[in-house]
Amino acid sequence: MNVLVVDVGGTSVKILATGQKEPRRLPSGPTMTPRQMVAGVKKLAGDWKYNAVSIGYPGQVVGDRVVTEPRNLAHGWVGFDFAAAFGCPVKVINDAAMQALGSYNGGTMLFLGLGTGLGSALMVRGHIVPMELGALSYGKGTIEDYMGIRGLQKLGKKKWRMIVERLVARFVSALLLDDVVIGGGNARNLEELPPGCRLGDNAYAFVGGFRLWEPATGRKPHTPQRPRRDQAKKTKGAHT
Repeated sequence: MNVLVVDVGGTSVKILATGQKEPRRLPSGPTMTPRQMVAGVKKLAGDWKYNAVSIGYPGQVVGDRVVTEPRNLAHGWVGFDFAAAFGCPVKVINDAAMQALGSYNGGTMLFLGLGTGLGSALMVRGHIVPMELGALSYGKGTIEDYMGIRGLQKLGKKKWRMIVERLVARFVSALLLDDVVIGGGNARNLEELPPGCRLGDNAYAFVGGFRLWEPATGRKPHTPQRPRRDQAKKTKGAHT
């Protein structure tokens, strides 16, 4: 099977197909509809061969169907028929869940995407469990209010880092985690990763998109290549 992986973001859409080495991208933004996205991707991938598509979507997905509109794109995504638009089988998944699948290395793993909000997904014995940890109550708001961009801007880097470390420790304890992967654009604002964590990378989303077509029972533990960022930010107390 040749799979085309589409990673939909608020500023760009990145694509990669089976056997290709370099991703391609096209700009997105607040005026992009799903139909425009599909047309742009098909044109961009015109010389690539694929017979299935994986889409990482920045919002809630249930049963390969988008159920909430995106924050940073145009409306019209809810219920859109991507399989009909692409003319081949399509699997749609939350973008954090797709990156979690690509980062998975066995056991019970939590992925946290520190960005505008908080993306989260759990991997358990090869199975994906999409989560919305950011919606949980915390302090005078929600966890996302503290770990997302609003918390960083309001609290400042020092306090924000302390809260991220404190909440990660709670997640590890409550969910009995073996592994925590921290990704997203604001991961760069951490001086060092909290104990037991490793650094994610957006490139793992493509790995997740390819693996999405494997049966969960057949997913072997995967050791992703090291992220491009400085690995000195890894902590010594990683769970194994």
